[in-house]
Amino acid sequence: MMFLVDVKNSNTYGGVAAQTRIRLARPLLLALIAILLISSLTACSGNSSADEIASPAAQPASPSAQPAELAQATPAATPLTTKATGQIYLYGEAHGVAKIMDKEYEAWSDYYHNKGMRHLFVEQSYYAAEYLNLWMQSDNDDILEALYQDWEGTKSHTPYTKTFFKKIKSGCPETIFHGTDVGHQEDTTGKRFLSYLADNNLTGSEMYTLTAEAIQQGERYYRSRDNVYRENKMTENFIREFEKLGNESIMGIYGSAHTEVNEMDLFTKSVPCMANQLHKYYGSNLHSEDISWMEKDIEPARVDHITLQGKKYAASYFGKQDLNGFKDYAFREFWRLEDAYEDVSKLPTTGNVLPYDQYPMLIEEGQVFAISLTKTDGSVERVYYVANGRKWEGREATWQLKVTE
Repeated sequence: MMFLVDVKNSNTYGGVAAQTRIRLARPLLLALIAILLISSLTACSGNSSADEIASPAAQPASPSAQPAELAQATPAATPLTTKATGQIYLYGEAHGVAKIMDKEYEAWSDYYHNKGMRHLFVEQSYYAAEYLNLWMQSDNDDILEALYQDWEGTKSHTPYTKTFFKKIKSGCPETIFHGTDVGHQEDTTGKRFLSYLADNNLTGSEMYTLTAEAIQQGERYYRSRDNVYRENKMTENFIREFEKLGNESIMGIYGSAHTEVNEMDLFTKSVPCMANQLHKYYGSNLHSEDISWMEKDIEPARVDHITLQGKKYAASYFGKQDLNGFKDYAFREFWRLEDAYEDVSKLPTTGNVLPYDQYPMLIEEGQVFAISLTKTDGSVERVYYVANGRKWEGREATWQLKVTE
């Protein structure tokens, strides 16, 4: 019996899988597929985690930058009727992964030093990026530390995130950040930045207006969880910031759900995703590279041996996934059976599928997998899947084998 995964639209920097809808032919599989699907959706949400935990809104130490310098950090807006002519280089990431951040820094350092770029677009709120611009001009890390505490509960709340930004401050000190997401951490970062602007007599500035607007966008998004609204606002905010730059080129870092030029929004599939919309607007000036796959480019933790159809195979072990909170199941584990494809490729399949993106590692056609499902009563169910090249509803997927133990 085939199970159906019906994804309804998310960051990255933020995670909003709450609206994922999963329909299964066998209800007991609901918990098993849901947990991995949720983890995969976080590639489109970083600091914007729907499960974010608000931290105290402590005022950061007074930055060394003067308000006038902050007001000049982002160029003044130009009318959207004047289309910017610079190049756009987007990188689609999985949030909070150290080796992906290393790749992004390498790319940004090259653009910065060899192509003269200075503007780095990020999947942050407008005011979070402006805080980063303040920090870039500061002689301490108090602002970065305050932002990091605000990100608690999101994929960005990992120590390497601070390392990433510090590398930019040290190696690319003239970087100007542009945040184009809706407001996240609006009760902490957002309100604190509004207070900073007010304390420095900047309530009439564009920064104050855009900060208030971003907060309103975030409040609406979190009230309704309307992911179409968020995708469209991310696009509008991106265009607003890019159009300020005239002929300057930029690099952008976003969750991969937002950066595919031919894809629709992740959850509802009803509107083009951000990059798709931008591509229609800027055409060949937009370039996008998906590097989210690097998250799953991992080595096995160990090699075991598993017997299938009477034959023993070396089995590369890729880890355990906690299923606590899901009725009757404790965890599941993944193995890749080495050199098993020729032996099992002619076996019939059950009709059950497991898409590639549900695995913790990279999948290639011609591979065979064993998955053990351990229940809370200690019993174990083992199932086998094959990557035979067949797709399911347009998605790359593995198919469950009918086997005899």
